[in-house]
Amino acid sequence: MMERRIPVTSVARTALDLAAILRFRNLRRLIRRSEELRVFDLADFRSILTRNQGHRGTAPLSRALAIYESPRLTRSEFEREFAARAEQMGLPSFATNLNEGGYELDVYWPELRFAVELDVYETHGGHESFEEDRRRDEDLKLAGIELSRVTGPRFEREPQQVMKRVARLLAQRREQLRTSRW
Repeated sequence: MMERRIPVTSVARTALDLAAILRFRNLRRLIRRSEELRVFDLADFRSILTRNQGHRGTAPLSRALAIYESPRLTRSEFEREFAARAEQMGLPSFATNLNEGGYELDVYWPELRFAVELDVYETHGGHESFEEDRRRDEDLKLAGIELSRVTGPRFEREPQQVMKRVARLLAQRREQLRTSRW
């Protein structure tokens, strides 16, 4: 491909090459930025991946694109990043932004009645929302839904540890349900 008589590669090809060397988070940012600039073409990415199966960037780029392959409602980059990590870890299937018990749950495993609330200060920083969050937690608990909260800064600092803890909480919840009447 030529641009003003200068040879260039497509966004998808550039992403494939960079996927071999970039950190996963930076690769996701590259894709998100291409979407914001309206140069993202999922069909082109699929084509590049199909034609370059042996390339070192194929696996990471495929993982980064997984969020576009599955129809999942997410409202923030934090939710997209959490969902991508959960899928990478092979956690059980979950829903995002699902209404249950009268509340919208950020990430929810209906069969386990377990939710993860993704908190950032910007949406939970006032006294009223702080109080409302506690009432919400109690209402969900009364409805038999276990809830864990993950803050944006903590997820940024230690994503692997957060996801391992969520996996442990899910296993613990599965065992609780197996041995209880819920």
